[in-house]
Amino acid sequence: MKSPLNNQFKKFHFQEIGWLIYFPSCGNEGKYNNYSVVLKRGISQSENRVKLGEVLDDLEFEQHYPHTVGYFKESSGEDASFKPSYLELRKIRTVEEFWLFLNSLNI
Repeated sequence: MKSPLNNQFKKFHFQEIGWLIYFPSCGNEGKYNNYSVVLKRGISQSENRVKLGEVLDDLEFEQHYPHTVGYFKESSGEDASFKPSYLELRKIRTVEEFWLFLNSLNI
């Protein structure tokens, strides 16, 4: 069964820490830090709606730069066999590089 998040969100996989961040396809405006996103801290974890700034300020997130970030829309499942088909893959070393990635994808 497909996740209800499949078509409503633009998805990012932070490979080294296993986090998934989902951006709604509409509804966020202004600065990225204030965007409402869905965060999954690993495939088996529950989803939490948070502000993007809270994610980026998280100690675990900050300590694991650089991040290899994959942008994807669909995946073969968000369980132990999680294998997304990335539309784009980037190494980010700073928050500013993440902003550039989001800008390039019109988020």
